[in-house]
Amino acid sequence: MLHVAVVGSGPSGVYTAQGLVQQDPQVRVDVLDRLPCPYGLVRYGVAPDHEKIKSLQNNLRTVLEHERIRFLGGVQVGGGGVPAARLRELYHAVVYCVGAATDRHLGIPGEDLPGSWSATEFVSWYSAHPDSVEKGFLHDARAAVVIGVGNVAVDVTRILAREVADLSPTDMPQAALTALAANKVTEIHMVGRRGPSQARFTTKELRELGTLPDTDVVVDEGELALDPAYVDPSGLPATQRRNVEVLRGWAAAPPSGAARRIRLRFFLRPVELLADGGRVGAVRFERTLPDGQGGVTGSGRYEDIEAQLVLRSVGYRGVPLEGLPFDTKTGTVPHRAGRVLRDGEVSPGEYVAGWIKRGPTGVIGTNRPCAKETVTSLLQDAPGLAAREVPEDALAALRGEGARPVEWPGWLAIERAEAALGASLGRGVVKLPDWQSLMAAAHDTVPQHP
Repeated sequence: MLHVAVVGSGPSGVYTAQGLVQQDPQVRVDVLDRLPCPYGLVRYGVAPDHEKIKSLQNNLRTVLEHERIRFLGGVQVGGGGVPAARLRELYHAVVYCVGAATDRHLGIPGEDLPGSWSATEFVSWYSAHPDSVEKGFLHDARAAVVIGVGNVAVDVTRILAREVADLSPTDMPQAALTALAANKVTEIHMVGRRGPSQARFTTKELRELGTLPDTDVVVDEGELALDPAYVDPSGLPATQRRNVEVLRGWAAAPPSGAARRIRLRFFLRPVELLADGGRVGAVRFERTLPDGQGGVTGSGRYEDIEAQLVLRSVGYRGVPLEGLPFDTKTGTVPHRAGRVLRDGEVSPGEYVAGWIKRGPTGVIGTNRPCAKETVTSLLQDAPGLAAREVPEDALAALRGEGARPVEWPGWLAIERAEAALGASLGRGVVKLPDWQSLMAAAHDTVPQHP
């Protein structure tokens, strides 16, 4: 029997575990996660009002309930937890699927002013990530600037503009829902440094902005026309072509005088966040122009946009995991077809999949072929890996290392507690928002009966 540890229970980790047990009946997999809850960014990154995407958790659940797969939450690997070298001693192979845990910065003056946050922090807050803390995101904010034109930027823009009645049925934590109910933001600018044909959002996400009640979506025809592909989008890939068509429709529609406005801006590059009373008060942008090679160049003309809340959404980035090699330029672990490389040589029994392997690119489904490649490499190596003796069950050793794993019954207890919390608030399931409540629920695994 080949014993494999998969570190990370998001889509890439679950798809890796699934591939291993499907392709080899002699494999057992422990899926380890730092958090007591499985599903990674599907639980803590998908917007709460995107129920269809969040339902992917049901597919991931089926995998984690497989008889040869075991979920072990609350297990820190590296960084004061179980060392990577020790994990390698306990399993024939270890696959790291730890994602990209931080966000990219703008690198401009004023970025650290109060009121300026990463979209990742904002998403973690309204998604009840236990590492998130209340930071007063909406404190006295009347106008917001979202820097970036990808799907995460669309998500945070939509959540800011949504009416609380639409968010109450979701699993959003109560504190975030209460704060958003008092939200005074009526003007939201979503800004990209390049043109509409190069925006990274998908058309389905973009169109949702136009369905929000009492909200106008405003687009400047002049900004759109700066993009050479806007005049004739026929040569664009399908998604970008549809995006341009949606934007063209909004540009032609007169504002209705709704209570909120979402302004989509293009060809503006942030150069500085300006302070007002010790907090961010505006963002200074430089107008950019197409350079004819797919990029942009500065024009020397500037525009200030008022904002008491600034959310940067310019991408995720991987962080080093103690005990593993790391390429700081790409934010990934060096590998060859998923096999970890140390000083250019394959490190036996160590593998990567997901964002830490390829960078933060693609959609959830992109993790399937990525995991498949890594699984293929691991199973090719299996005869040699299985020759090394490892413990029959690593769980006792993990506990000896100080871990207090949350097993599947513990996760089910968290689910029951979240259902009970929602019922007490007159809502559906409501997420537990902090480590203390999650761990208390996880270790109270006896079913509660009325």
